[in-house]
Amino acid sequence: MMKKKSMSASKASLVFFLCQMISALDVPLDSKLLEELSQPPTITQQSPKDYIIDPRENIVIQCEAKGKPPPSFSWTRNGTHFDIDKDAQVTMKPNSGTLVINIMNGGKAEAYEGVYQCTARNERGAAISNNIVIRPSRSPLWTKEKLEPNQVREGDSLVLHCRPPVGLPPPIIFWMDNAFQRLPQSERVSQGLNGDLYFSNVQPEDTREDYICYARFNHTQTIQQKQPISVKVFSTKPVTERQPILLTPTGSTSTKVELRGNVLLLECIAAGLPTPVIRWIKEGGELPANRTFFENFKKTLKIIDVSEADSGNYKCIARNILGSAHHVISVTVKAAPYWITAPRNLVLSPGEDGTLICRANGNPKPSISWLANGVPIAIAPEDPSRKVDGDTIIFSHVQERSSAVYQCNASNEYGYLLANAFVNVLAEPPRILTPANKLYQVIADSPALLDCAYFGSPKPEIEWFRGVKGSILRGNEYVFHDNGTLEIPVAQKDSTGTYTCVARNELGKVQNEVQLEVKDPTMIIKQPEYKVIQRYGQVSFECIIKHDSTLLPTVIWLKDNDELPEDERFLVGKDNLTIMNVTDKDDGTYTCIVNTSLDSVSASAVLTVVAAPPTPAIIYARPNPPFDLELTGQLERSVELSWIPGDENNSPITNFVIEYEDGLHEPGVWHYQTEVPGTQTTVELKLSPYVNYSFRVIAVNEIGRSQPSEPSEQYLTKSASPDENPSNVKGTGSEPDNLVITWESLKGFQSNGPGLQYKVSWRQKDVDDEWTSVIVANVSKYIVSGTPTFVPYEIKVQALNDLGYAPEPSEVIGHSGEDLPMVAPGNVQVHVINSTLAKVHWDPVPLKTVRGHLQGYKVYYWKVQSLSRRSRRHVEKKILTFRGNKTFGMLPGLEPYSSYKLNVRVVNGKGEGPASPDKVFKTPEGVPSSPSFLKITNPTLDSLTLEWGSPTHPNGVLISYILKFQPINNTHELGPLVEIRIPANESSLILKNLNYSTRYKFYFNAQTSVGSGSQITEEAVTIMDEAMASRQVDIATQGWFIGLMCAVALLILILLIVCFIRRNKGGKYPVKEKEDAHADPEIQPMKEDDGTFGEYSDAEDHKPLKKGSRTPSDRTVKKEDSDDSLVDYGEGVNGQFNEDGSFIGQYSGKKEKEPAEGNESSEAPSPVNAMNSFV
Repeated sequence: MMKKKSMSASKASLVFFLCQMISALDVPLDSKLLEELSQPPTITQQSPKDYIIDPRENIVIQCEAKGKPPPSFSWTRNGTHFDIDKDAQVTMKPNSGTLVINIMNGGKAEAYEGVYQCTARNERGAAISNNIVIRPSRSPLWTKEKLEPNQVREGDSLVLHCRPPVGLPPPIIFWMDNAFQRLPQSERVSQGLNGDLYFSNVQPEDTREDYICYARFNHTQTIQQKQPISVKVFSTKPVTERQPILLTPTGSTSTKVELRGNVLLLECIAAGLPTPVIRWIKEGGELPANRTFFENFKKTLKIIDVSEADSGNYKCIARNILGSAHHVISVTVKAAPYWITAPRNLVLSPGEDGTLICRANGNPKPSISWLANGVPIAIAPEDPSRKVDGDTIIFSHVQERSSAVYQCNASNEYGYLLANAFVNVLAEPPRILTPANKLYQVIADSPALLDCAYFGSPKPEIEWFRGVKGSILRGNEYVFHDNGTLEIPVAQKDSTGTYTCVARNELGKVQNEVQLEVKDPTMIIKQPEYKVIQRYGQVSFECIIKHDSTLLPTVIWLKDNDELPEDERFLVGKDNLTIMNVTDKDDGTYTCIVNTSLDSVSASAVLTVVAAPPTPAIIYARPNPPFDLELTGQLERSVELSWIPGDENNSPITNFVIEYEDGLHEPGVWHYQTEVPGTQTTVELKLSPYVNYSFRVIAVNEIGRSQPSEPSEQYLTKSASPDENPSNVKGTGSEPDNLVITWESLKGFQSNGPGLQYKVSWRQKDVDDEWTSVIVANVSKYIVSGTPTFVPYEIKVQALNDLGYAPEPSEVIGHSGEDLPMVAPGNVQVHVINSTLAKVHWDPVPLKTVRGHLQGYKVYYWKVQSLSRRSRRHVEKKILTFRGNKTFGMLPGLEPYSSYKLNVRVVNGKGEGPASPDKVFKTPEGVPSSPSFLKITNPTLDSLTLEWGSPTHPNGVLISYILKFQPINNTHELGPLVEIRIPANESSLILKNLNYSTRYKFYFNAQTSVGSGSQITEEAVTIMDEAMASRQVDIATQGWFIGLMCAVALLILILLIVCFIRRNKGGKYPVKEKEDAHADPEIQPMKEDDGTFGEYSDAEDHKPLKKGSRTPSDRTVKKEDSDDSLVDYGEGVNGQFNEDGSFIGQYSGKKEKEPAEGNESSEAPSPVNAMNSFV
């Protein structure tokens, strides 16, 4: 279990714990405990602040709350008490505050417009809802107007004004013709954000009399139509090209104000010929990545989730070959209030202290006001334990009468936030929620976790005892978790027994006993072994187990990590698996898995199947193709086919495959028809109308398939009406206002005759409408325009041809096009589990606001800043997607000790809905990374200077550094370890009193309050004692030593001259004599004719010893290779060859048994080299 990090003060720890356990009441607690504890009211559900209703339906104003005792409800309307008992049309749901206003039985929605607020009250306080503004939706008719025909010269610009009636909410505008088909739009012709239709330049094909603007009011599901507009384009030759001018917006500059979190839409539509191209830039900056989209052929710039950083000047540039025009839109992003720290429920014990904090931001800065139980705090009953300090209420020494619900209101000109937070003062004796005598079973050498879930106010202290009257448990062999759980990290058999948990506070004491049983682990004492078996043989794998006598094991066998084949050849015994009549398919890995209720073990072995020893065998081959195909008994829907089999080639024919060709629709393509046993040579074939059939037959045996037979004669069947309808009929929408009906067309032979068409029918589901039908050509798609958004439709598609209709098709359910979701998820809560993991919860959005198929929810989260460095940097948002109607998810990979923000959005097939308000949460501290570097400088006889850099990732507040060091002797043995703790603000240290000329190893790491991070190591050496160093140096400066070296150098020079003279006279060396005596077969003898070494010389290339020589690759000579090798003559084996092929070597006097003349050099050095060899 995860330990919770306690806060610095014990009282704050109690507040935090009880807040988690009680205030939200969504953490699972004992149901009996929940029934007994008192709690002020909490609003759990309410209608939106701006509530637009359908005037034809009953008005439902939601207000749900919880509390103990259950709260009572009351309402205000327009600031005064709303007495629902005096209005027969208004009722309140039982055990709820939700109002139902009956409009469908005579009430008028307009009479109930206003501002409503709900109050939920019990003996511990009163919570209030937001101000809910009720407004009925309106869809007024278009005003009557006389529209004159538009006569426009070719190449001129044109604007067709829509001017829809003002509705609530505003309508969706689109342009269509008399046939209810969308008017095509392009870079030249497009609809503006205000609904007008803009022509950058008109063309002759724009002439028509049915430009119709439609306004769709979604709340009332009505569509209003403007009178058709006529456009006539007259041509003039030549057509004059024009440079761009802006149709909208007008002028050179304009302003735009948008609210934080909304979608910013900027539009530029230009006239000109050729049609201008629009480009957008942000002056002095870049358009935000991942949030910028271009719509309406780049005429509209769309930036989602705008923030104050998006304020600035945005320029649109319209350009064609004749010039350009531009417009600058100055955008200011304001912000309605949003939470920085929303007040949280506070649960205290009598006499404790606490605070409610309400912090919000916005542009302009919102004002903060407090209410107590729905009453402004300035006129609320006084509470001596309460003190208001701006956005904070401070509670000191609270009593049970201090319980209340406080409201924080943050407001500016763009909106307000209202949050309820209760203060619940409880005095409760300890209670243990874990069932008595609960039995825990674990496997030996594994952890045991014994629960002691508890509750009490003040927070009880928890103690554990072994047995009923044993001593209190202490020591490193136990871990005590803050939630009361006792952990035994490594449980042994002797850990079995009774454990007692005791919880006590100042109001009482309670205890509970649990039982622990430690079981022996399950083991496989004889595992399956690798087997090689011949084909058609028998093999067996053993799996013998040992287990605790009180546990019931189950044994499962797998093949290649999957279930065994369902084959009677596989026999599973008590402790083995036997495979009879093994085939090549049995080759693979077999695994024995043993499971008990507490553990699981497994073992695997590989089976290799090989061929049996070859024996003289009959030659098997594929059969020869059948022949002499004949058609008889020709009918409209059947024919009889017969054939003569070919030679089976020593392998019996198992079956015949019959294929057909449709020479009318797909000539040259053969399709599978049927197959019959190998003993059958006649078959009756089912046929389809309007197909020109040819048949062929393929014989099959165990070896394979024969070549196809020659085709039969052709047979053309008569035409008929279709027998079947298209399959895979679907109804989806590509736009919010259309329905795209698709199907899989019938194959050619399925048409049953010429003139294949489809009858497409649709009607809205659950609405008493007639079917709408249309007959289309042989296509696979039809688009229905002008539909409401995401409405279910009944759809059917029926095939027909020149001879009639197919049977009545079945109906399928489809949906018109989706639109983006309307509502953001509410009640977003974050529970930080540890420094890198958090859990987020949210309430699902109402399905009717999804406006499409619910695909899931997306959680956007990003790091705001590191709490240790207080530095902000731009970090890309991370996105997690949770499929389906899931209401929670885990956020992994967080950075410790950091501040994060997140929001949640609902996703449908169209895209994402609006984001929930940003939720701020913080991760606790973790252990730091290793220090960024460790340098050791300024070595002296007895000191070293250490310098280091702070950790790259402190993951918290550094409290100190830990330095450990120890000496290392010449045999690399480590000496005693010394540890030093260094303050966190230090970056260097001088270590003194060290031993001279000694190597030290250093281990260095940083610490936070959570623990130590990874360490960095380094080694360094103190310098040598000066007196000793001077003695070592003095010998090289002594006169006698210099004279000795000179004499030795002179002697070597004389010997080299003598050797050179003797060599030029062709004399032999002792080395040659010794090699002749040994007659080593690996070394070629001296050539008799020239007196030189055969294998040792290379007069041309001066190469080293060749492969056949006795000198290894590492240029050393092993003594065991030859008793009289060159090693016997000295240490040097770096032999060289003179240009005439003679061997020159330097032999130092290592071997005492040889005469003096053998001590020659194995190298041909200069006098300088000879001197260097002695220094």
